[in-house]
Amino acid sequence: MTILEVDAVARPRTTTAAHRTARLAYIDNLRVLLATLVVAHHVGQAYGPTGGDWPVFNPTRAPILGAFFAVNASFFMGLFFLIAGYLVPQVYERKGAAGLLKDRLLRLGLPLLFVSLVLFLPLIYATRGQGQAFGSFLISYLRQPEVGHLWFAGHLLVYTGGYVLWRRRLRRGPVPEPQHLAPLRHRHILLYVLGLAVATFVVRIAFPIDHWVYLAPFIRAEVAHVPQYLSLFILGIVAYGRDWLSQLPTKTGMTWLKIGLAAAALPYAVTMLRELGVIDLHLFAGGGLSLSALMWSTVEACICVGLCVGLLTLFRERVNHQGRLSRSLAASSYAVYLTHFFLVVALQMAFAASG
Repeated sequence: MTILEVDAVARPRTTTAAHRTARLAYIDNLRVLLATLVVAHHVGQAYGPTGGDWPVFNPTRAPILGAFFAVNASFFMGLFFLIAGYLVPQVYERKGAAGLLKDRLLRLGLPLLFVSLVLFLPLIYATRGQGQAFGSFLISYLRQPEVGHLWFAGHLLVYTGGYVLWRRRLRRGPVPEPQHLAPLRHRHILLYVLGLAVATFVVRIAFPIDHWVYLAPFIRAEVAHVPQYLSLFILGIVAYGRDWLSQLPTKTGMTWLKIGLAAAALPYAVTMLRELGVIDLHLFAGGGLSLSALMWSTVEACICVGLCVGLLTLFRERVNHQGRLSRSLAASSYAVYLTHFFLVVALQMAFAASG
């Protein structure tokens, strides 16, 4: 383990802790934007070319929504994981290992169990039970319980548990003195982009996009995006320890925002040109051992890193303040994430029935 990693995980610099905590307004505001994108993403699922399962499917599809889904999936959940990783060491420092685990079990574990066992279980039994005794159905259900959009909570529980184990393991040995904290440079970010693109491409040879597996009961994963989610969670922890979010030069962050926006514009341009009959190119390769899969993994990595770095910088510089409305929205963003799925599906079903 390098000194950089030890410093980031085990020894957050107390001289900047108060400063970092005071600058969380922009992170809260960014989470509001991300929660809005999640809701919009799920609203569009019934009306666009989604590759995943969704309860409502409109006969008429809007091809441009395919680009919207692809761009969203390229970065918004990854940015959620980056922010979550950044916040975890702060809670650990305040509450310790037991306090952090208790906090996350209450905040993540209870909603996960409630949604799966109280909401999804009776619904699935009513629609797919086919006259089975409830007891036998329940035993079968618990092997692979439906978690819906709460898969995110399951991942965070696993990642947080791994972080706690790592911190407790580090206490058994001496901790090296932290080295000089240097801000991120373009070469560091570019190396991560290339590494993420390659890792994503390799994983998707066996696990394409929209292929979900159960790693354990209540822990469901789209493995195709795990390299992004896990690495960004870890980088969030490192970013806290090295104070990268506040030290990142504005010029560097805005350059990567332009890169991310340019890469995000590519799927929209390809989709529109294909619909006009100008080109016959399918950019969204979900996986497999092919040049197109490598190309999309690279484009996706550019979108992900460009928008993650760029939006964090943009919000730090321009949206680092809160009024009464923005504080209220920030406080309710997680509740919106938890509950929106059921309202969205209910409205889509109502629209489908009335049409």
